[in-house]
Order: sequence, then C-alpha cells, then structure tokens
Amino acid sequence: MQNEPSATAAEVLHRVFGYAEFRGLQADIIEHVAAGGDAIVLMPTGGGKSLCYQIPALMRRGVGLVVSPLIALMQDQVNALCQAGVRAACLNSAQDAQVARETMAGLRAGRVDLLYVAPERLLMSGFLEFLDDIAAAHGIALFAIDEAHCVSQWGHDFRPEYLKLAVLRERYPGIPRIALTATADAATRREIGTRLELDAARWFVAGFDRPNIRYRVVEKDNPRRQLLDFLHGRDGYPGHRGEAGIVYCMSRRKVDETAAWLVTQNIPALPYHAGLDAATRREHQERFQRDEGIVMVATIAFGMGIDKPDVRFVAHLDLPKSLEGYYQETGRAGRDGEAAEAWLCYGLADVALLQQWIEDSAAPEEIRRIEARKLSAMLGYCEAASCRRAMLLAYFGDGQAACGNCDVCLDPPETFDGMVTAQKFMSAILRTGSRFGAGHLIDILRGKATERVVAMGHDRLPTFGVGTDMDEREWRSVARQLVSAGLLRVESEYGSLLLTDAARPVLRGQQSLRLRRPAKAQPRRKTAAVALPDAADQGLFERLRSWRRDTARELNVPPYVIFHDATLRAIAGRAPRTRGELSEVSGVGEAKLARWGAAILALLAEAQI
Repeated sequence: MQNEPSATAAEVLHRVFGYAEFRGLQADIIEHVAAGGDAIVLMPTGGGKSLCYQIPALMRRGVGLVVSPLIALMQDQVNALCQAGVRAACLNSAQDAQVARETMAGLRAGRVDLLYVAPERLLMSGFLEFLDDIAAAHGIALFAIDEAHCVSQWGHDFRPEYLKLAVLRERYPGIPRIALTATADAATRREIGTRLELDAARWFVAGFDRPNIRYRVVEKDNPRRQLLDFLHGRDGYPGHRGEAGIVYCMSRRKVDETAAWLVTQNIPALPYHAGLDAATRREHQERFQRDEGIVMVATIAFGMGIDKPDVRFVAHLDLPKSLEGYYQETGRAGRDGEAAEAWLCYGLADVALLQQWIEDSAAPEEIRRIEARKLSAMLGYCEAASCRRAMLLAYFGDGQAACGNCDVCLDPPETFDGMVTAQKFMSAILRTGSRFGAGHLIDILRGKATERVVAMGHDRLPTFGVGTDMDEREWRSVARQLVSAGLLRVESEYGSLLLTDAARPVLRGQQSLRLRRPAKAQPRRKTAAVALPDAADQGLFERLRSWRRDTARELNVPPYVIFHDATLRAIAGRAPRTRGELSEVSGVGEAKLARWGAAILALLAEAQI
C-alpha cells in the first residue's frame, strides 16, 4: 500500500493489519510519532512495538527506515508486511547484489513504504548520500531504531555501530526518530537517550510484565531427566510435546550434546551457537522459524528479536549471567499472548563457573564489578521466597504485587528460623580451613564417613554429624541461600565456599536469619492448557492449521506470516460464512482477506457439509 497522510491510525490498523483497536500505549505513541515527535518506547516483548513505527510510517510521506541488528530475521518481517499488503523491503550484507540493486531501484522510484536496514549498512557514507537523494525526491517518513538497548556498553547485547546512530539527528533534523526496546534498566535508559541524542524525546514506558509467562526455577539434580519431565509433562508439569521452544545452555559443547540427546528421545531438536558455520546456523534458524514443533538448543548467540509468536516455552539448563539476559531470553516465549512457560534449572556449580568467567575477564575492573552485581541479582531471583515475577519486575523499577502465576506463588515455600542451621554450615567451613565445596561440607554435616572425609580427618571434627536432621537436598538449598544472601561466596577456581564479612553477625548469633525449605518433590499445579473458545471446533482449527502450513510452504514463508494461531482459533470459533463476517475476525486485514478469504470460506463450507 502507498503512504496515505490522510488516513487515521485506526483506519490503517484495521485495514492493513486487521485489528479493531490498539493495545496499551500504542495509540498515544503512534499519534506522537505520526505528528513528527521523537519517542523512546519501552514495551515488553509481544506488546506490539512494531506497530508503533509501522503505522506512523504508513501515515507519513516517504519511506520509513527501520534500523535493526537482526539480519537473519529481516526477511521474515518483510514477508509478514508484504502479506499484509505493505510495500516492504530490506537491505543487509546477506543479500546478493542483484536483490540489493532491485531494492535500491524501488527506493528511487518511491515504491517502498518500509525499509529494514542493518546499522552498518545505514552508516556507510555512500548509503547516507543515497538517502539524501531519497529524502529530497520522496521523503523519509521516520527512523525507527529497534533493539535500542544495543547502544549500552554495559549491556549484554552491545553493538558498537549503534553508538554512531546519533548521526541521524544531525543529518536529518526534521525527521522523527523512535527508539524501541523490551529490555532496559535505569542505566541503559539513560544511555539510550544520551547516545542516540534523544534526550528531548518523549518516553513511553509500558512496563515489563509478561503475565502470560509462568516462571519456574528448580535445583539441579539430574538436568536431562528434569528437562525431559518438563517437556513430557511429568511431575505435574503441563508438558510441551510437539510445541516450539528454546533450550539455553552455557557452552557450545553442551548445546550439541543436549540437542543430539533430545533427538534420541524423539524430540525434534536443533543446535545453534557461534561455533557452527554460517550456513548451518542460517538453516537451523529458518527451520525453527518455518517448521512447527522444533526445539532449538542454543547459547545466547541465538534469539535476540526472534519473531516467532508461538514459542511455548524457554528452558535454561544453566544459570544466566544476569536478570537482563534472563528477561530477554524468556521473553521469546508466548509472543502471541497465549500461555507459555519459563523454566530454569541451576546449581552452585553454575555460580562458580560464572564467577570465574567474570574474574578471568579482560574487562576493566568497573565492568567486572557490575557483572558480579548482576550475577548476585540473578542468584537472588533463583532463591526467592516471594513472588518471582514481582522480584523480576522490581529489578527493572516496575513494581507489582504477587502474581499468582509463578512457582513460588502457586506453591509458597515454608520458611524457618535458619540461624542455627547457618551456624552449623559456617562452622563446617571454618573448621575445614575454607577450602572445600558444598558436597564435602554436607557429607561432614550429615555424618557420612566417606573415603575423602576420613582421609582428611574430618570425621573427628565437632561438626561431624551435627546436621543429620536434614537430607542432602535440604543442605544444598541452605548453601545456595547463604550464597544468595551474601553470607558465603564461591571461590571460583575450585568451588570452595568461604565466609564473607556479612556472615560474622549470624555466626555469633547477633543477627537472625530466615531460610526457606526446598520445594517438596510433589506434583505442582498444572498450567492451564491453551484452550479453544467454547464454540470452536478443534477439528476445524486443525484443518485451518493444515491449510496454513501448506500455504506457507508454497510461499516459502513461516506459517505465522499467513495468520497467527489466535486468528485461526477465532475463525474456527465464529465459523464465518461471508467475506464480511470473515473481515471482522481480528488479524484479517484487507490484503489477507483478498488473498485467502475465498479459500478459507470454502474450507469452512466444506467442513459444515
């Protein structure tokens, strides 16, 4: 479609994208940017950030430029817009020269409404000069800077080229700019405004909450078995067989081994990490985007900006380095707004390894201190005795009461006066010379005369056997909680536990301490299954999905580019008989109605015979 300055935002929303109304702050953001204002938008993943720049770009004269670091996903985003009738294109280093020339020709002729471009391509002097000509001939509607947190040098997704994007203000002072992100703490917000020279921009903060995601944390026991229980729906879990998901691991080796093992368990899994060649990474990402039910096992090299709406779970087999990273990674689940799960399995060995990485880093001391604080916050989240969602949101300055939809809220842990218990553990540390890890200390406390305990003479210590009232699992929980509370620290190289200065008042009985008992090994409440509307026909929904899958294969695009599951469910529930009735279904815009309306109505009519 061509830009129509006279069209209202609501008209574009309904005609192009097929939605009846805006969500949250979308209407205010679009009105502000369409009127020429600069904006910085903080909105959770799945909250509809893309419409905040797509609609103003279609309302204003000229082409809208979207700066994105996500080369692998640009084409899928362009495909989705083209299916909705928007004249969209992209330019990046992954394209061949002929495609790039055709795109440039389309820009010169004014045949492109939205252009996605990588920052390094945008900043080339030749391309900026080309944009000068486009601005003079057809106009530039706006600049959208997606994943704006990449500007932060302290962040986990820093991109050096983002620091140079302030040139847009200097070179095109009259063109509105909108910077968008789903992940930014207070320091990163300040950096976005300063480094992009958006200090005068209006802020729109929609909050960080993703209420459709259920958060769970479990202590490592047998991680593979625990992951399989999670996927199969054992031990009270709802299960995710046949559903798309992401499993994050700390190392490339673990990614490869976990993906191969899942395949032996009849779960379609693919590995993804920076050690794979570019062609393999591209193939695996495309399969994840386009096929249904694929589980991607990956390092954090995978995922920023993943546009797949039907990811039903994100699992972590190792402890993430920070709450920022964890929030962004878990945010790839449930982008369609339907029920999803974030499942994390961790142990003290993860903490030791991450601490060692921080200490061995060549980064300046200030950055290493910041990384250590972030790791402490992550550990505190894992050992929370109160609502996980509230703790996660509080980290980003977004307050909320208990959510009722995390493992802590659903199965509140029991707490107890832990001062004496802590004193026993600390005494074992001191009497063994602060040189041993949790396993050896727990053997001493539980009175287990192992070969190593006897060889070290630790079976003759006063602390030998003083902790027989607790099992190994309970003592490991105590160890993690004491580390989380800052009373113990893990000596990185060997995993030894040492007392901190903060432990002294507890050890002397001068400070009380409450600890939580580990969750009992019993079935947890199940997440409610994603259900069809009451009037919907499950068989009809599956037939619509089958039609969508075949259509997507013919067009070589991901199925969700045709219609989201939510739209298919609505169609199945309403069973429209006419084009007019079908056009009223959320997600069915004019272009999609013209392209697929007849096929859908024919399928519905056939099903009703």
